[in-house]
Amino acid sequence: MTGRDRLRELLDAVLDEDNRTLSDMAGDAYASPFHLTRVLTRDAGEPPVAMRRRVMLERAAWELRRGSSVTDVAWTAGYESVEGFSRAFTRAFGRAPSSVDETTGHWLPAPNGIHFHPPTSLWVQSTEHAMNPLTEQLVAHGLDDARHLLEVAKGLTDEEFRATRLPGSVVLPWDGPEESVQAVLDHLVSTVEVWLASIEGRDLPRHDDDPSPARLLERHDAAAPRWLAVVRDVDRRGGWDDRLIDALCEPPESFVLSSVVAHVLTYSAHRRQLVRQLLRAAGREIDTGDPIEWLRARRGETPGGPPC
Repeated sequence: MTGRDRLRELLDAVLDEDNRTLSDMAGDAYASPFHLTRVLTRDAGEPPVAMRRRVMLERAAWELRRGSSVTDVAWTAGYESVEGFSRAFTRAFGRAPSSVDETTGHWLPAPNGIHFHPPTSLWVQSTEHAMNPLTEQLVAHGLDDARHLLEVAKGLTDEEFRATRLPGSVVLPWDGPEESVQAVLDHLVSTVEVWLASIEGRDLPRHDDDPSPARLLERHDAAAPRWLAVVRDVDRRGGWDDRLIDALCEPPESFVLSSVVAHVLTYSAHRRQLVRQLLRAAGREIDTGDPIEWLRARRGETPGGPPC
């Protein structure tokens, strides 16, 4: 017995500020990139690149809360542009780095309880459980896919965007007809806004009578990170069976939180495919929205063919 803690040595190599690539980490740990990835994935439940990215984002949140500039924090975290850092931070924390304040926590969900502990240490929370990856992927994919469709819709003419192409189409009786790209996308965005208002205890959002694609995208970008943060918070505290008493309903109604998330996921998926149908009818080429391809792209993997 030498007394060496090999796992700790590997972690030190991954989280060293100077090691910004997998090759750098492996070299510092005197290991091959393959061995480093295999050992950490097996023993810590997280690949080295993903772990470093998460812990550096946690550190970034702490630094922003202390008043550091977004530009300085982005560079320290290893990002080559402020825009890339802002996208990654917003996706991870559910809010833009510019909106961080003293109430912002700096820990992200971790499969191993390993977190950044200020000013330069790590903390291992032994009781932490990782968020179910299926839930995380379903919610994140739905939000990213909705944004993708809104970007595509910006390329439509006003006539194509508002044209009735599915006469009589109704997704939910209380929502009314959804016969155009505009109507379906409006309901796709407003569903998240309405449930956020109920859960966060806010007033119902103001409804736009004739929203443009750019306006819908603006609303989506404001709501999406908040929705992801809400779902993560429910999972973190094991609150799936909690009940929401929605005073915005008349009369007030009670909803189980897990059923609310399932509701949003179900009708979001349906509406996103409706939008694809409408876009094709308008002569636009559009992908399938397959979460398999989305996850491959998110992880930087080589695109594959259709499922066998």
